[in-house]
Amino acid sequence: MIKRDKYLNQLISARNNGFPKVITGVRRCGKSFLLKEIYKDFLLSENVPESSIIIMELDDDENSRYRDPLELGAYVREKCKGKEHYYVFIDEIQKVYSIINPNLTDGKHVLADPEDTEVISFVDVVLGLSREKNIDLYVTGSNSKMLSSDIVTEFRDKATNIKLSPLSFEEYYGYVGGLASEAIYSYMQYGGMPLAVLKTEEERKEYLKNLFSTTYFTDIVERNKLKKGEALDELCNIISSSTGSLLNSEKIANTFESVRHEKIDKQTVENYIGYFKDSFLLREAKRYDLKGRKEIGALRKYYFIDTGLRNARLNFTFPDEGQMLENIVYNELCYNGYSVNVGVFDSVEKDKNGRSIRKNNEVDFYATKGIRSFYIQVTADISNAETREREIRPYFKLNDQVQKILVVNKPIGETLDKNGYTVIGITDFLLAYIK
Repeated sequence: MIKRDKYLNQLISARNNGFPKVITGVRRCGKSFLLKEIYKDFLLSENVPESSIIIMELDDDENSRYRDPLELGAYVREKCKGKEHYYVFIDEIQKVYSIINPNLTDGKHVLADPEDTEVISFVDVVLGLSREKNIDLYVTGSNSKMLSSDIVTEFRDKATNIKLSPLSFEEYYGYVGGLASEAIYSYMQYGGMPLAVLKTEEERKEYLKNLFSTTYFTDIVERNKLKKGEALDELCNIISSSTGSLLNSEKIANTFESVRHEKIDKQTVENYIGYFKDSFLLREAKRYDLKGRKEIGALRKYYFIDTGLRNARLNFTFPDEGQMLENIVYNELCYNGYSVNVGVFDSVEKDKNGRSIRKNNEVDFYATKGIRSFYIQVTADISNAETREREIRPYFKLNDQVQKILVVNKPIGETLDKNGYTVIGITDFLLAYIK
């Protein structure tokens, strides 16, 4: 069994805390397995009777009637009658639709429109069931319907949110074992989607490509009522091949036009990026002025929640090692609880004619967690002197006490170079340094 100890410990800490536990994350990242296998096994080991664990799978057609919020609430309360304590798992809670308050419709259950205000939704069911003294409630959800601003406001201080990602490198390596240097190469190529890890190399490729086309894209197109998905598909390819590049809607629209020979407006680009973020496929890293100490500008970097998914979009024909490493480092920093930005700053330098010019500088990541803070540059190799010089050049201009790190794809332990900067191999950085 693949261990997900970080998330298991979060569930254990939140057990019987009086709040619903809301588990969110991209589809197929292991939310259901975490609850129905790993956490259930823990409860059984604590002598919880199996009859006291109730599992509702709302993506099962046999449970379709319980996508009605009132039907779901009534069913769970009936199952939990009496004084016995129950653990209730509701899988894919976003399948519950909203209805107009039946008191306003002569008792009929009428599907609500987006503009309706007097509605009963999954939020009401979750909060209502969590107030039952003999119910400890756990729900999973796969899209932004779980995390929209309105929902977050209603759940604020009333729920424990657990954000699940695909397998981190630590989780992946803990399962596959072997040499860390070989494991990181496989992880770069195929990522950490749990079901992909269990397959052969060729099966992984097909699984990840199909996952995009039959699950993620279908879900996005249907949920957002898009008439056609070709533009969405091309936009995803553009972002995939531009991982780690600073982008905004205008740059993406221009690239789209040059590739497709069609125009797309900036607002549509922003909407489409929002759909990917809402489905937890993409994360956004904002720019941070390292000297002004503030977030700035509209340019962003976008990283996939999983490198295997990113590579699947490019049919595994774009093995840019530097981009994949950068994506992994960003994800692992987030997994380990760091706040992560793209570091930028301006400097004044002399050109060859001795004139002062302003130059823009970039550091891959500025990561903070509590009292720890790092500047991080990520590169595939620094054996070439010119490459090494390019990577550390921004550090020469940052006269501060923040630790400066160069992460390379080599099996080397932590060392200091002649300038006092930390140089460390990718696996040691991921498995030990940032813990």
